[in-house]
Amino acid sequence: MELSPRAAELTSLLESRISHFYTNFQVDEIGRVVSVGDGIARVYGLNEIQAGEMVEFASGVKGIALNLENENVGIVVFGSDTAIKEGDLVKRTGSIVDVPAGKAMLGRVVDGLGVPIDGRGALSDHERRRVEVKAPGIIERKSVHEPMQTGLKAKNKF
Repeated sequence: MELSPRAAELTSLLESRISHFYTNFQVDEIGRVVSVGDGIARVYGLNEIQAGEMVEFASGVKGIALNLENENVGIVVFGSDTAIKEGDLVKRTGSIVDVPAGKAMLGRVVDGLGVPIDGRGALSDHERRRVEVKAPGIIERKSVHEPMQTGLKAKNKF
């Protein structure tokens, strides 16, 4: 059965509109703060979060998901937790926490996330490294060849 020119035009128009309909939204996984204190927020509802993933609280404060449990997630808050309240929304960012590294960091003052706070502008030509990485095994590590002076006699004797 062949469509009339008007019906074909209408069908074509509807198909083009429908094909672009679902491209204008974004789905975010969000949770809610159950409790907060001592720099740790317990959050319910972030079922697919990864260990070490950055999250953002409704107040704009950021945190890192470290303690993944069945019912909730323990998130270490970067900065003050006073702006975070029970019931606040928490959003996944989808990225594992990483910070700038390399020679561009020499002589710079940065916060815990590697953002410059020394007033000298943004970092230039730097690489990024993850915060949570597995430590090298004992075989791969270089042995201690120079003692570290602590200033404490009890510690320096060993």
